[in-house]
Order: sequence, then structure tokens, then C-alpha cells
Amino acid sequence: MPAFPCRLVEAKHYRMDVSPNTPQQGGSLVLVRRQPPKPRGLVETLKARLQQSCRCSMPQAWALVQDLIPVTHWLCQYRPREYLAGDVMSGLVIGIILVPQAIAYSLLAGLQPIYSLYTSFFANLIYFLLGTSHHVSVGIFSLLCLVVGQVVDRELQLAGFDPSQDGLGSRENGSILNSSVTTLEPGLQDCGRDCYAIRVATALTLMTGIYQVLMGVLQLGFVSAYLSQPLLDGFAMGASVTILTSQLRHMLGVRVPRHQGPGMVVRTWLSLLHGLGEANVCDVVTSGVCLVVLLAGKELSDRYRRHLRVPLPTELLVIVVATLVSHFGQLHRRFGSNVAGDIPTGFVPPQAPDLELMQHVALDAVSLALVGSAFSISLAEMFARSHGYSVRANQELLAVGCCNVLPAFFHCYVTGAALSKSLVKTATGCRTQVSSLVSAAVVLLVLLVLAPLFQDLQRSVLACVIVASLRGALRKVRDLPQLFRLSPADALVWAATAATCVLVSVEAGLLTGLLLSLLSLVGRTQRPKAALLARIGDSAFYEDATEFEGLVPPAGVQVFRFAGPLCYANKAFFLRSLYSLTGLDVGCSAARRKAQGLELGAAEGDPVEGKDPVSSGARLVPMAAGFHTVVIDCAPLLFLDMAGIAMLQDLRRDYRALGVNLLLACCSPSVRDTLQKGGFLGEDQGMEDEQLFPSVHSAVEAAQARYGELVATNSVL
Repeated sequence: MPAFPCRLVEAKHYRMDVSPNTPQQGGSLVLVRRQPPKPRGLVETLKARLQQSCRCSMPQAWALVQDLIPVTHWLCQYRPREYLAGDVMSGLVIGIILVPQAIAYSLLAGLQPIYSLYTSFFANLIYFLLGTSHHVSVGIFSLLCLVVGQVVDRELQLAGFDPSQDGLGSRENGSILNSSVTTLEPGLQDCGRDCYAIRVATALTLMTGIYQVLMGVLQLGFVSAYLSQPLLDGFAMGASVTILTSQLRHMLGVRVPRHQGPGMVVRTWLSLLHGLGEANVCDVVTSGVCLVVLLAGKELSDRYRRHLRVPLPTELLVIVVATLVSHFGQLHRRFGSNVAGDIPTGFVPPQAPDLELMQHVALDAVSLALVGSAFSISLAEMFARSHGYSVRANQELLAVGCCNVLPAFFHCYVTGAALSKSLVKTATGCRTQVSSLVSAAVVLLVLLVLAPLFQDLQRSVLACVIVASLRGALRKVRDLPQLFRLSPADALVWAATAATCVLVSVEAGLLTGLLLSLLSLVGRTQRPKAALLARIGDSAFYEDATEFEGLVPPAGVQVFRFAGPLCYANKAFFLRSLYSLTGLDVGCSAARRKAQGLELGAAEGDPVEGKDPVSSGARLVPMAAGFHTVVIDCAPLLFLDMAGIAMLQDLRRDYRALGVNLLLACCSPSVRDTLQKGGFLGEDQGMEDEQLFPSVHSAVEAAQARYGELVATNSVL
């Protein structure tokens, strides 16, 4: 396969007429670079942007409204005949699923069920207006509810309340004090446990929403990309174990303290084992039956999902039947089984969150904002890819943030996108976010009319609904062996995140996973794969000689590939890899020659203009080295910095001292620009032609031809 050297010619003007035939000079291709326009100064740039921002017209104003409120754009294009049936069906199904889950997740958050219903209603309504995804379901999310519940318990304990009392109904709670605390904080005498719990939750929700809105305004949607998928999966696994542990006391009917701080899971298990003899038989039997039915229903739905138009409403059926059995069997009075209690109807007046509590929970809101944003953006992008449309990450941050900021004034807590409900929406024919509007209508019906019907529902049934929803996250542990075979570093992030969530806390697990992910990214940048390449038969292609058999090493040429950037962080690893693979530490060899006063093969520093870098005083390669040229395959080289350029210049100088030529192949335009600006190529166009080649094969052929000419010249002399 013939290889043509490529010359790079700088054009004098940005706009030029290009001939349809590629220009050639002397048998070589000529690549003419377009010069960019002259950059404007800082003052001119700021002035132009200010004028653009201040310029206002009706089309621009309407475009801004459509960007901030996407429903104004896509609703005009809505096709009722095609979309309405699927949206109504999916909205009804999600609404039916939301009702039992909202009541159940109030156990996790330590709040009354009515607040979960408020949260589900407002989240669906606001995301319908502001979201860019067509299929994501935003609402209560088990992982976020867990963190909310932990913060609420901590603040309740600090305020003097007993956190072991759950905020379900009004039969057993109110102003129940912690036995170790005799007085409440000033100003809380007229505020019971449930009142203070929702004040903490709304303060936490508002802070979380403010963080997310700020991230969207500052265009920080890319930040969520640093929460890698192994990190999120490990976090979901560890948090699911924590959630499972927190619900066991309700399933067993055991009254144990709600532990806080590091080691909460371990201490809760010890408390459960200690109080196992006091388990309520009615709750244990109910939990066993409900778990079997719920898990069997989910398994059947998964196995026959292709044949089912609508997923089996197992949660709703279990909740309805359990409520009827508990009501007519009087399980609370006869067996002491804990029930949901009174659930009021209607809405309570809005109230601004407590500013002082917002200061207390500001740090807790950071982890909630990051996790909620990461899950929401990743799910939105996943469904957008699978259905052929696009989403805007920064607008998603604004949408999820507003789903927390505005509802915080209406007694709601933190929300985010949930995978399970989003999958159900897609499976039931969802086409747009009109389905969220239908779901909000279903929840509104429950809020206004049906909520009191669930007052006799056992808490053990609600706990079973929560545990059954963790099935998908807990089954992710089966993916760990495959992940380890694919990437041990990602498997380490997964395992460390999950273990830290379980053994320490979910916040520490998130921080551990984030640090390990960043360290893994840095490690892969600092120590990328390096290899020597050999030729594939008689072709013009080269591959790793240690990975493939039957490759032919080019005679007298070492082809080196470094699969990563070349910068200050990994330049030492680059040299170590090159010296180790080629078997020649050129730096030490050149230094020894200097110390011994031997004649150098070329002048130190940059090449002399107009002279061949090999022929000007270079001697033949010593037999100990076994090669006369080193070709660096720069195709995987993403970028260079000044430290990398300086290292290449020193490397070229040291190789010349030993009569070895250094050539670069497959450089991208950005890498060529950096080499040119850094002074590696010099100012002579001919020097660039002799050091840069469009392919590895052309560099190898040029090196062997030059060496043959040098040998012939020396033999004549």
C-alpha cells in the first residue's frame, strides 16, 4: 500500500477558493490550513455579549420562555390521536402505583403519609411544565427518602423528641419526648413531633432545590457525569441494604431505637436480634404473606411483560386487601399491630421553610442534590437515547430543582427521578409528560377523597412494599463479577461505595465512591497502556506485538504507542515505558557519553534549520540498541502540555546523541498545533515534513529509506 508524505501549508487568508482536486507537489499531498479570524479583544468580546444579552424582541422573548418552560414548545405539537391513549394509560398506572408507594415511603422519611402524597402531586405537576424528558417519572425516591429520614431523625433528637416514634397518623405520636431530654428547644412547645419533622424536611428540601437550581443556572450539568455508573450502582446497593435494615423493625413489629451516625446498620441489626423475642406474631405473618405475593407479582410481571399491556398492580391489590383485613379483623386492637393511623384530606396552608433549620441541614442537602441530579440526568439521557430525542442536562437540573424549591412551601420533601416508575411509564405506552399530569390527577383524587380509607393499613404491609421495591437494586450484586472482569477499578468503586454505605453511612459511601472514581480517572490518565507495535503481514497496519501473534517487527525501527495524553502528570511514566519496552535508557546512555567526553551525534537543543536531523553528524546505531529509529504512534495522544513538549525535545536530543532518529506519526491537528507552537517542529516547513507522518507505515518506510541512504553514503566514504 503506497504511503504519501503529507505537507502542511499555512494559508494567508481565512477564506480561500479550494480546487476540487487535491493539490500535490512532488508526489506528496499538500494540506492547506485555514487561518482562523483574528480574535477580538476582551473588551470587544464583553461588549458584544452584553449587547446580545440586552437585545430584546418578541421572538427572542418567546424563545427564552420555551427554553425555560419546555411544555410551551412541545404541547403545541401534541398529537392527541397518536399520544393521548398511551399517556392516559401510563398516567393512570403510575398514579395507582404512586399512592401505595407514597404512603409506604413515609416510613423511610419519618413523616406522615399526607406529606408523601403532597410531594407526589406537586412533583408530577412541576416536571410536566419544566422537564425535557418524555418518559422520566419524577417523585418520591427511596434513596432520597432514606437520607431525608436520617436527617429528620437527627434533628428530632437534637430538638428533644423521640426519633423512634414514626410520623404515621395521630394515634401514637404528637409531642413525645426523648426520655434522655427533659425540655424542648425554645419555640417548640406548640409544635409536636410531626410538625417539627416536616419543618426539618421542608428546610432540607428547599436547600436541595436551591443547590440544583444554581447548578442549572451556572451550566453545571456536566458535574453529574463525574458520578460514574459503578458509583451510582454501588450507592444504590448500599442504600438498599440500609433501607432494608430500617424496615425490618416494622416487618417484625419490634420496637427498637432508630440509630444514627456511623455503623447504623450494624447497630440496628444487633438491636433487632436483641429484641427478636418481642416480635409481633401478627406483623410477622402479615409480612411473610405480603412479601411472597409482592415478589411473585413482580417476577410474573418481568417474565410476561411482553404479553402484558399493563403491569400487574400488585402493590395496590396487596394494600387494598390488607387494609380490608386489618379493618374488619381489628388487628390493631386485638393483636397490637401498628397501623398507618389517621390520614387527613385536602391541603394545608403553605408555609415558608425555617431559615435557622436551613442552616443546620445545608451540608446534608449537598449529597441529596448531587445524587438526585445524577440519577435524574442519567435516566433522562438513557430514555432519550432509546427513543430518539434529546434532553438538556442544565434544564433537567432546573426542572428537578424547581420540583424541590416550590413544593418546599407546601409541606413536601426531596424528590428525584425513579427508574422503576420510569420503566413502567415506558412499558405502558407513555409518549409525553401528559402522563405526569394524569398521575397528578389520580394523586389529587386520593388527597381529596380516598386518603382516610387507608388509616387501618398495617405498617408491616407498607414496609413490605418498600422492601419489594428494592428487588432490582439488590439484584445488581450479580453484576459485580462481570464488572470485575471488565474493569477491576470500576468493581472496586462499586464495592467500596456499597460497603461504606452499609458500614458507615450513605453520605460517607457517596463521598468514598466519588473520591475513588476520581482517583481511578487520574490513575488511568497517569498510567495508560503502552506497547510496541509490529506490522500485520504485508499490510500497512500495525498492532500490539504482545497481544497478537504472527506480527512482523519492522527492521531497525521501534514503533511505540502511548494510549493517553502526554502531560506533566504522566511524562515520567511515558519515559519509563519507552525505555523498558525498547530496552534502551537513552537518558542515562546520553549522559554517560557526555561524561566520557564522546562526540555527540547532533547539536544540543532544537534542530539546525535546513539540516537533516539524522545526517548531520549522526552515527550508525550501536549494536547494543539494535534500532536506528523510534516512531511514536500519536493517534491515541489526546493532548500535550508544555511539560510533554519539553520532554519530547529532550528525548529527541538524547536519541540524536546515540544516532537514533525520533519520528511522530498520526498526530491529530490539535497535537500538531501544540507541537508547532511549543517549538518542537521549528520554523522550517521541511523539518516538519521530516518528523511528522500521516501514518505509522509511512514513518517506518521513510526511516528505513533514510537509514539505507546513510549506510550507502558511509560505505562510499
